[in-house]
Amino acid sequence: MNQAVLSRLSEQDYLHDEMNGESRHEYVDGVAFAMAGAGEAHNLISLNIASKLREFVRGSPCRVYISDMKLHVETWKAYYYPDIMVVCDPADNHDYFKEHPSVVLEVLSPATERTDRREKMLAYRTLPSLREYLLVAADRRKVERYCRDEQEEWKLVESVEPDVVQLQSIGATLSLDEIYEEVKLDNSRVRLWSDGIY
Repeated sequence: MNQAVLSRLSEQDYLHDEMNGESRHEYVDGVAFAMAGAGEAHNLISLNIASKLREFVRGSPCRVYISDMKLHVETWKAYYYPDIMVVCDPADNHDYFKEHPSVVLEVLSPATERTDRREKMLAYRTLPSLREYLLVAADRRKVERYCRDEQEEWKLVESVEPDVVQLQSIGATLSLDEIYEEVKLDNSRVRLWSDGIY
């Protein structure tokens, strides 16, 4: 969700500003980036997924966090705001950020897709705890699930109609009907998005 670049600042100053400021910023190696707002489809998809995952993890050590919780990627000196993450490590107990997610999900939008597919994917993969990274389309019913296997290799599994998304690391399943419940997909925007005009 990177938009306007702000002046260079220390990690401590960034965290202080985020706790006391009115707007949110992601942070990578001394540079903070203002975050763009999200549209209706993005919000509904995020809410649908988070609500369903909350049902699956209820009573377990896992917790589901939405886009107001930061994810600290130490190797990149970065703090991101994933759309959704699931953290199952009870020792990951910072109040304002997490460091050991099992699952991270990003809902794609024209403003964020390149960052989600490149920078964030590379950064998130440096987290030893991360087992699954999902990219969820907001313009059509499609989910890309990247999962880390026993050999520490990442594999891609795509889910399209009428598939069910399996989140093996937390024993959860999500149907595309659940993910896209009440979401109005505007097919006329698909072409514009792919052309970078959206």
